[in-house]
Order: sequence, then structure tokens, then C-alpha cells
Amino acid sequence: MLLHLANFLSQYQSDFQVVNYLTLRVILGALTSLMLCLWLGPWMIRRLVEGQIGQSVRDDGPQSHLSKAGTPTMGGAMILLAIAMSTLLWGDLTNLYIWVVLGVTLGFGAIGWVDDYRKVVEKNPRGLPARWKYFWQSVVGLGAAVLLYLTASTPVETSLLVPLFKEVALPLGVFYIVLTYFVIVGSSNAVNLTDGLDGLAIMPTVLVAMGLSVFAYASGNTVFAEYLHIPFIAGTGELAVFCATIAGAGLGFLWFNTYPAQVFMGDVGALALGAALGVVAVIVRQEIVLFIMGGIFVMETVSVILQVGSYKLTGRRIFRMAPLHHHYELKGWPEPRVIVRFWIITVVLVLLGLATLKIR
Repeated sequence: MLLHLANFLSQYQSDFQVVNYLTLRVILGALTSLMLCLWLGPWMIRRLVEGQIGQSVRDDGPQSHLSKAGTPTMGGAMILLAIAMSTLLWGDLTNLYIWVVLGVTLGFGAIGWVDDYRKVVEKNPRGLPARWKYFWQSVVGLGAAVLLYLTASTPVETSLLVPLFKEVALPLGVFYIVLTYFVIVGSSNAVNLTDGLDGLAIMPTVLVAMGLSVFAYASGNTVFAEYLHIPFIAGTGELAVFCATIAGAGLGFLWFNTYPAQVFMGDVGALALGAALGVVAVIVRQEIVLFIMGGIFVMETVSVILQVGSYKLTGRRIFRMAPLHHHYELKGWPEPRVIVRFWIITVVLVLLGLATLKIR
């Protein structure tokens, strides 16, 4: 919005042309979403407390979590509001990708909001039934996949890129839709599974978003794309602005979500942020790199799959409790230790993901 206003005003004052610089809008997008979260946070926490919208805690979970019962949840709404407002302010609103990522993010956020509302307001422990949750996730995920497939203008936009290799791009054809669906929905649920400790999910989300912003900027710039031997995809540079707003809003939310948390993001935040990372990775053709950088999310998801599979097949559990972070808690690790060590692992994984830009 402000980009178009600046372009109009530049007819009368050339200084406004500075807003055209993508790097400036990336920085301003991050700072705007950060400030919005810091500003909205206290007000939203008060409203959630007044509405008695508090987190319920599993009786069979770590005993240290029982004290968290009643902590305000659904705070992810402030993250989504900050992301949407900042992206609309600093993004290029003529760019199709901006609308796709916003649509997917807000669509998954709406699904999470309904689930949270039923759990904490209507006191329905089931929330949104799993079949309906996955149905609506599939609707939004497939809708985005089909739209991206139909609007692809070059073969590389529907090919699977393999990191570390310059010329390896596997044409997917219509299977691009299937891959996109699984990346978006899988990433959404993986982040949701990770969101079990104070700040555990939001900081890795910030770090991965920052990593993806580098890929978005590079793939949308002909000079950098050629230098780094990655495909140039017109328009993806604007996604760096979107990723920056995720990082800014995430840091703003962490201000209130850090241990001991004043507010939880709930499904409204976790499902939306996971889907946002997934759809950005798909557009910039870095699904495998997302798998690397988001390794913590992958580990948490795999731990649940292994735990459920083992129990059903053998009647025995592999971990003391799943997802994985609860396993380490029950081993005696203090919650802050689990959180910070998972953050450190994510920093390493994001750096490894970024290294694939040059090692080809």
C-alpha cells in the first residue's frame, strides 16, 4: 500500500523512490510487525484474561505444566494481525504471491481459531473434530496448490529442486499439486505439534522465516540467482517482505511468550505460521531446504508418528512422552533448557540450509 503511495508521490518528490528498494521494505516490514505485536500484546492479554480464555493442560503430561492452566491462549491472533497489516503496508499488492501467502496464512489461522474457540470458550475438549480440521486444511492447501500450478509461467516453477546440485530440477507436472499440498498441510501440523513449551515453536519459526527470506530475495533477483546458480522466479522477491513480517511479529510475540509465558499462541497461530512457511518454501522451490531448516518441526512430528506406531504395533512406547520435547522434560531437563537447546539446533539447521545456496 505504502509502496504504491510512494510511487505516486515520487512524481512530486523524488525522495519517495527510496521505498522501491526491497531491502528497505524488508526491514520496515519486520520493524512494523514487531511494533504492532508489542503494542497489541498487553491489550490482547487483558482481553483474553477478562474473557477467561485460558489454556487447558493435560493431566497425563509433565507435572510442571499444571501451573500453566488458565494462561491466556489464542494469542496467535495478534501475530496474524501484525503480519497481515505489515505485509499490506510494505508489500507490492500487485504481486500474486503476496495474496497467495496471505490467503493461506489467514485461512489456516481461521481453522485454528475455530479449534481454539471450541476448546477454551465452548469448553469442548475435542475442539474442531480432526476430520473437519484436515478437511478444511485440505481445502485451503489444495486451493493454493492448484492456483500456483495454473499460474506457473516457467517449467522451473513446478519442478523439484535438489540442494547441492546446480542442474538437478525434477519436473513434477501435476504431481506438483500433491507435493504442494503435503508441504503446506504437513508444515502447518508440524509447527502445531512443536508448540508445547513457552517460546519453543515461535523462535524456530522466526529463524526459518529469516532463512526463507534470503532464498526469496535471491530467487527473485536475476543477478543473485545467476551468481548462486538457483532458478530466477519473477516476483518471489516480495516474499522476503512477508517473511520479514513473520520474523518481526514472532519476536514481538516472544516478548510475552518467553518463559514463563504470559500468553500462548494456540492453534490459531501455530497452524497459520506452519502453513505460511510451507507455502513460501513451495513458491521459492525450496521444499527440501525447508525440511532441513525446520528440522526441529520434523523431529517433533516423527516422534509422534513413531510413538503412535510403536504403541499400536507392539504396545510399547519409544519415548517417555511425545512430542519429543515432553520426552526430555520427563527425563528431568528443566523447560528453559529444552527450549534453548532446541533453538540452538534450529540456528545450526538454518545455517546449513543457507549453506546450500553456495555449495552447489
